[in-house]
Amino acid sequence: MILRNVVAAVALVVLGLFLVQARAEETIVDGAFDQAKDGFWGAGDVVLSREGGELCASVPAGGQAWDRLMGVSDIKLRPGTSYRLALKAESRDPHDFSILVQRAAEPWTAQASFEGRAGEEAFALSTTFVAKEADPAQLVFHLGGAPDPWRLCIDDVTLAAVEATQPTGSEGETERQSPGPSPLEALPPLVNQAGYFLDGPKRATIISSSEKPLAFTLADEAGRTVGEGVTRPGGFDPTVGADTQIADFSAFRRAGDGYRIVVNGAQSVPFAVGRDVYSQLRIDALSWFYPQRSGIAIDGDIAGEVYARPAGHIGEGENKGDTDVSCLGGPVAETLYGDWRCDYRLDVSGGWYDAGDNGKYSVNGAISAAQLLGAFERGRLFTAGASAMLGDSLSNIAENGNGIPDVLDEARWELEFLLKMIVPEGQPLAGMVHHKIHDTAWTGIPLLPHMDAEERMLHRPSTAATLDLAAVAAQGARLYAPYDEDFSRKLLAAARKAWLAAAANPVLYAPSSDGMQGGGDYNDDDITDETYWAAAELFITTGEKRYLTALHGSPYWAGPVFSPAGAFHWRNPAGLGRINLALYGEKLPKNDLSMIRKSVVSAAGNFLKLQQKEPFGQIYRPAEARYDWGSNHAILQNMIVMAAGYDLTGDRALLDGVRESMDYILGRNAMNMSYITGYGAAYPKNQHSRWYAHQVDQRFPNPPVGSLAGGPNSTPVDEIARARLQGCVPQTCYADDIEAFGSNEIAINWNAPLVYVASFLADAR
Repeated sequence: MILRNVVAAVALVVLGLFLVQARAEETIVDGAFDQAKDGFWGAGDVVLSREGGELCASVPAGGQAWDRLMGVSDIKLRPGTSYRLALKAESRDPHDFSILVQRAAEPWTAQASFEGRAGEEAFALSTTFVAKEADPAQLVFHLGGAPDPWRLCIDDVTLAAVEATQPTGSEGETERQSPGPSPLEALPPLVNQAGYFLDGPKRATIISSSEKPLAFTLADEAGRTVGEGVTRPGGFDPTVGADTQIADFSAFRRAGDGYRIVVNGAQSVPFAVGRDVYSQLRIDALSWFYPQRSGIAIDGDIAGEVYARPAGHIGEGENKGDTDVSCLGGPVAETLYGDWRCDYRLDVSGGWYDAGDNGKYSVNGAISAAQLLGAFERGRLFTAGASAMLGDSLSNIAENGNGIPDVLDEARWELEFLLKMIVPEGQPLAGMVHHKIHDTAWTGIPLLPHMDAEERMLHRPSTAATLDLAAVAAQGARLYAPYDEDFSRKLLAAARKAWLAAAANPVLYAPSSDGMQGGGDYNDDDITDETYWAAAELFITTGEKRYLTALHGSPYWAGPVFSPAGAFHWRNPAGLGRINLALYGEKLPKNDLSMIRKSVVSAAGNFLKLQQKEPFGQIYRPAEARYDWGSNHAILQNMIVMAAGYDLTGDRALLDGVRESMDYILGRNAMNMSYITGYGAAYPKNQHSRWYAHQVDQRFPNPPVGSLAGGPNSTPVDEIARARLQGCVPQTCYADDIEAFGSNEIAINWNAPLVYVASFLADAR
């Protein structure tokens, strides 16, 4: 402790010398907290107090890191200027937290981020960064996630312009060092391996420490030079820990296959220009859902012989099945759900297996079905009925030719299951929706679903699952009406009932498992976003005032809903509600509809600005540049926001932005890999699954064409990541291994937005 005090004192001396030089451009007002003029604020129940020349934050327990915030806004920075952020921090017990300098509006783009820490003795923390944009910024502290309430005090906060070189390096400080040559420089030029649109953006990324532009050529299949140019610097990218260059060959418009970008003798993998990639991807991504079905035999004539299998979980043989399932009981249920009990049994057969295991989860199933329905609704409205998504023989399913569009047939398979998850009449929670059903113990790999002998149990209903059912059922009610009026009425009745049941039981949160085996948690302790989504879909379908009143009262009504770390997802579907209100909310009052549409168009424009600063072209920059679980899915959801902006405005820049962001998914990334099976020169073959298990048993198949891998994940949650990926830069935190579930799982909520984006790109020409 004495050594730490000495180090902190030395750091403060250095900081003091710096302040003499830079005080003229100081951007933090009253960072010493001795004049009562600072503008710091708290959010997420964080309470601030000024005591003895310090600012102290009382932080509640729980939540995600970003749920409990402290910060100051109205910071003006000059792009291209180096800044140094420094402060002292202390807390009674040791705590780690994140500090960000970010845009003060959606999409909250981070210009700098670093990990802070505090203990009983004051730590001196600092970092330097180069400002990227002139938009008003804010300094934000992410303080949530602690198991117990805690208190952080800060002092001597300064954010000031500096010369590029400054004294560095004391314990307790965080400094960004100039990177040396990156091992990723051995990679060839990185391209969209599946192909580029003839009239769209065509760019490649080169990882290079060169400070000067590089000459590049475009070669055809025979090796002849058909184009040439000079790269432009793309800047340092923290997601690869290296400097980048961009080769732009958008002006090239000669259709063909086998093209390559060549830089300093290094050739990219071959790619096409002008070939229609996304019409087939739409088919493959949608057909992917058929082999995920539970409760039905998978026909080899439809899915391919290697994917044929008996029906899973129908109660035959050693399989306990889903046709007669009781509720979880005993000590585990008491730990998770207190005094909740049920004495009924349900037939909850059908639906999709959620991911690589045999679990079925209402919240994830609802948003996945909703996004398939959304692909249909968008195709019907914004292509004048010309979209192939409206076809009755689009995908590989058993229902071809039944007079109903295939995507509605596929989504119905999940909707029928969700309706079975509703608590029956006469029960204490009638109308609520069971959160999930899965095995009571994890099964091994490989294992076909019909061989699963583990007991299956229903888990307690949750408010989130109930509201999600209300949302997707209301959405389905308007879309199935022309094809099956009885099913449409059934869906709408279930949606209305679920809405009322959720209102009567607003705090039945889905808990963490506390060690429960056999399935995932899908825990959620905030239902304001699900309420907003459900109200949005019910209003779009019915136009009833009570749902509009609920929308007006929601914190998401006029506030921001889209994050660059992922515009929406199963835990927070508010962004999906916002998009659907913008696209299909004609029943809204004129001023309301205008406001909603402007918010989506504005968010799309902000995502476009974010993308234009990304050397790899993806629409994604999470806090601290750390990639999250399902990063590929987050990129796709952000693309859907931009797609909605294009549908509302016809702005070709937004269309091109969606096209370019797909480049990352299809190979323009630091793995030099397409993340969609069967697309590109290199793609995953060993996604985490119990029945696509060829890696461990050659009698089993690899995943089918059109399977999307979850993507790089900076948090090592599986043994493969802990063994192979320690210290990985974010874009390389990926392994194509069946046991690498943290980065390489398949999931219904990964492939559903892939269907939407592929359909959008196939239609929007």
